[in-house]
Amino acid sequence: MVLLRPLVLLVLVVSDLHCLPWFINVSESQGPGTVLQFFSLNCSSYMPTLKLLHVQPPTTFFNPPSLTRRQGIYVGKVTLSSSARLDALAVNHYELQLQYTCGNYVMEGLLSVDVQRDAGHIQCAGRFASPAGEIIQVPETVTPGARLYTLLLPGLELKGAQMSITSAQDPPYFPGPFTINRQGWLQAPLQGLKGQAQKAFRLQILVTSGRNQSCSGILMVKVLPVPSSRVSFLTQEQNITIPEDVVPGSKVVQVQARGFDLRYEIVSPTPSPLFSIGRADGIIRTTAPLELAPAAGAAVTALQVKAFERLRPWAGVEMDLTVTVRPVNRWLPRCLPALLITQIPETAPVGTVLSTFTCTDPDSPGSALDYQLRFHSPPGSASFCLNDWVLEVNDTLDCDTPGACFQHTASILVLDGGQPLMTTEVPILVMVTPVNEFSPACAPRTFRVREDAGLRTVLGSVVGTDMDYPRNSIEYYTSGGSGTFAVDRRSGEVHLLGPLDYEQQRLYRLTVLVTDHSQDQDPTCCSGSCTITIEVEDVNDHAPECEPPFQELAIYSSLGRSMEVTKVSCRVPQEPQRLAFSYSIVGGNSQNRFSLQGAVLVHSDLTLGPSWPEQPHTYELLIRVADAGPSIPHLSTTATVIVHLVPWRASTVATRTHRTTVPSVITPLLVTDTEAFWQPEPWFVVVLTVTSVLLLLALGWLLSRLLQGLAQVLPAPSKPAQALLLNSIQETEGSIEGFMEALRTETPQAPSSVMNLQHFDGRAQDSRESPSSQPILHLGPLSLPTPFYCFLPPGIHHLLFP
Repeated sequence: MVLLRPLVLLVLVVSDLHCLPWFINVSESQGPGTVLQFFSLNCSSYMPTLKLLHVQPPTTFFNPPSLTRRQGIYVGKVTLSSSARLDALAVNHYELQLQYTCGNYVMEGLLSVDVQRDAGHIQCAGRFASPAGEIIQVPETVTPGARLYTLLLPGLELKGAQMSITSAQDPPYFPGPFTINRQGWLQAPLQGLKGQAQKAFRLQILVTSGRNQSCSGILMVKVLPVPSSRVSFLTQEQNITIPEDVVPGSKVVQVQARGFDLRYEIVSPTPSPLFSIGRADGIIRTTAPLELAPAAGAAVTALQVKAFERLRPWAGVEMDLTVTVRPVNRWLPRCLPALLITQIPETAPVGTVLSTFTCTDPDSPGSALDYQLRFHSPPGSASFCLNDWVLEVNDTLDCDTPGACFQHTASILVLDGGQPLMTTEVPILVMVTPVNEFSPACAPRTFRVREDAGLRTVLGSVVGTDMDYPRNSIEYYTSGGSGTFAVDRRSGEVHLLGPLDYEQQRLYRLTVLVTDHSQDQDPTCCSGSCTITIEVEDVNDHAPECEPPFQELAIYSSLGRSMEVTKVSCRVPQEPQRLAFSYSIVGGNSQNRFSLQGAVLVHSDLTLGPSWPEQPHTYELLIRVADAGPSIPHLSTTATVIVHLVPWRASTVATRTHRTTVPSVITPLLVTDTEAFWQPEPWFVVVLTVTSVLLLLALGWLLSRLLQGLAQVLPAPSKPAQALLLNSIQETEGSIEGFMEALRTETPQAPSSVMNLQHFDGRAQDSRESPSSQPILHLGPLSLPTPFYCFLPPGIHHLLFP
């Protein structure tokens, strides 16, 4: 059933083909555009196509079939092309292979076309009917009016066709008119063809019949020169080789012929784009640059040179001259790209193509070139190789070692095979970018820290490693855990951020994440982790406590015996494991009657002496209990033991110890005295010292300036002034008003002495020069204004001025 399904579909498609003529007849008189046959096709689900696969015998007379849609039906037609020239005598049967496609189903059919003979149709066929026409070659010595060519067309002899030349034959190009008769004979001009050598005459021929049917064609008449026996070249063939770098106008060769009044010309190729010949001297020169690169046809040029008599142009001979242009190596090879700058990751596999170079030699396009790869930095590198003109990765690139790669400089030297040798160097810069290949890692570590360590204390460093370049460029982070510890992001140092308590937690575990840093590509793709352990070391921060802290005992002792008084029991409640303590009596042990054996208090009374107490005696002992282990600092407490010692009596039968423990409200007090002091920074001390020294120097300089000023203002006073002042004091003793009155009285008598104090020594003396019990006022150096008034308080009788 499955095999029958395509067959059914094909039958449906064929059944939709309403009509397809397998054989059609067409007259040879039908021209271009003639519709040979219409046929309809039905294909409702797809867009159909109709193709002309091939024609037998091969021809271009038929157009590709067209397909149009009309009211749901596709109509196809086959027409004659513009080049169609049907001729039943030449070909009377054509087979056209058609292909019809509807969706996925294809059907092919053969259309046979029979060309029918048309007796009334004139057909111009062959080269005569072609655009170039039929070519006729005749010598220039042909007889005037001679038959040159016979035009034969099938069936024309039965139709009474007429032939005529319709193209113009005007002089001076035409020596005379050519003629053609009813038999199709073409005849030379009556003037002959002498001197018309190398000319070509184009003749348009019209063929008509009695039924107003016609066709046309072209005849080309070429006149050939006749060799002259009087003109001849010295050499019949010559080969010349010249370099391509000759400038236009350069002489190539000079041809020479024998004859009279000769002229020279190049007859082939016409026109000659590269060479010219001197009409009189026969020197062949270049007319254009002989560049072989843009004009490959210039490599070899075959010239036909004609030598002829000036008055008889038809009397001449020809020779072949071959000019070979030798390439000259003038240009450097050209490469694309001329500079290669690229970057690749270090993980690029071997064989990765970096670039393909295309180099050509302008002097010789298509010639083989030689490529050489040279390394500059690092020298001798084998990371890259050059296969022909393809630059590839040759070795594994590794950038994880410092200085191993990152930048490769090289060049490709391109050499041509010309002479002289020309080279081109293509610089190459390949930057290898690092790739984050490896995950960072760190090793687990254990740190120990005292529980009394201060904040920001550095416990140690986490050491991470990363094999990617740059090596060990890692950032550290903590994952989870408490905020007691922190890890420095760049250095990996572990810092203490909170207080520690050995008694509450002795061990911490911290997960440290290490990630890549400063990676060029995908810096967050890789990470690692490790666990660090932090052990807290115990620090003695609790003093021992004694139970009870206060004891009161009464003992009876006999002479010459030692006895145990009590045992001091102490412990550290916060640290039950600490059991080592030291005990010592620090107070109250008068006469050294008590001693300690470990924690046991012992009373010793082994000797007799005057110190033996006859009455009961009370001892208040202070026992210091301190830590005895390696932990520091050593903390201590003091226990108080009051011992009532009852001396031995003769009537005492036995020694008894009465032990009474008195609960006490006395609680041992641990006093911590913290002395706060200010410790300035060193720079502050230096600044303060320098400032103080400068201040003292400034004060000393100011004081010296003041003393110098006072010394100039207060010179030694004169003796009259001293006498005046002494008398004034004596007269006004006991009365201030008298003193002032004396000054007013003495001032007019001795004005100069009072006003001028330069001779006054500043001392007031008793005139009797006797000791006095009156108070004396000592004054320092004094600057007295002018006029001077001095008021002494009561009880002051003398002024002393040093």
